[in-house]
Amino acid sequence: MSEEIPSRYRHPRRFFSIPGVILGLILGLAVALFYAWNLAPVQEFDTQPWQLKADVKDQFIVAIALNYNHDNDLAGAINRLVALQLPGDPIQAVADAACRLATTGYVNSSSGLHAIRAMMKLYQPQGRSGCADSLISLNDTPEANVVTIELPTPTMTLTPPPSKTPTPVVAAPTQTPVLVIVPTIPPQNDFDLISVTPLTCSTTQSGLITVEVYDNDGVTGLPGEEIRARWDTGESDFYTGLMPDKDPGYADFEMEQGKDYIIDMPGHADPLPQPLSAVPCTTADGSKAVVSYRVLFRNNQ
Repeated sequence: MSEEIPSRYRHPRRFFSIPGVILGLILGLAVALFYAWNLAPVQEFDTQPWQLKADVKDQFIVAIALNYNHDNDLAGAINRLVALQLPGDPIQAVADAACRLATTGYVNSSSGLHAIRAMMKLYQPQGRSGCADSLISLNDTPEANVVTIELPTPTMTLTPPPSKTPTPVVAAPTQTPVLVIVPTIPPQNDFDLISVTPLTCSTTQSGLITVEVYDNDGVTGLPGEEIRARWDTGESDFYTGLMPDKDPGYADFEMEQGKDYIIDMPGHADPLPQPLSAVPCTTADGSKAVVSYRVLFRNNQ
């Protein structure tokens, strides 16, 4: 009579463990997410204007308006607005964006006010309107930025000279109050120069001045900020925010070899203490190029 096999040995053997497979999937998914989010995050490039978020589109509209105020190219401004694929009338969309920005803390800085007025100068002549028209004056005139203080002038009484005949005391006429005009123009230089750094010599980025403008947190890029480059025979203005695939606060300017350039933010930051020279350089593989620079500004408000 054969010996009976214990029941624990009579179950069919599995080639894998179901709990082990589940645990392995969870661990694999966790490792994959960590790698994708931290070690090798997706780099966004070739972003089209219409793909931007709603708040970033408003900043892009600001940059379009500032550029229009510089070159007065209405057709170019409309084409850029159309590229945003905004619903309805693109010019009215500028008025609507100005209304949204004018009702927030965006207008608490002089640069914000300048941007809103630039938008108004774009849409108002085209017969459009928005709530910004009633909140902000179009022109920042000196008369709108003064406070009149009236100082009373005391009435003077003349003392009569000694005389045998009583002489009546004559009071001097009351003078017109003095008007003192105290200017209340918003303070300038609301941006600080943080650093100027020469970049590694490269043929793909040759003779380029890259400018990055950040908010006071040093992280948030600010679009629509005017940058000026000046050299011995001319000057040129360019704006942040026109290349949102890089950074909202990014702008760049291409230098001509052999020239020196002064960079500043007109009315908002002092010029660089020394010019940036477009001098030739040699790359690591022996190729010839022109040195490039990186300039950082930060809001100090």
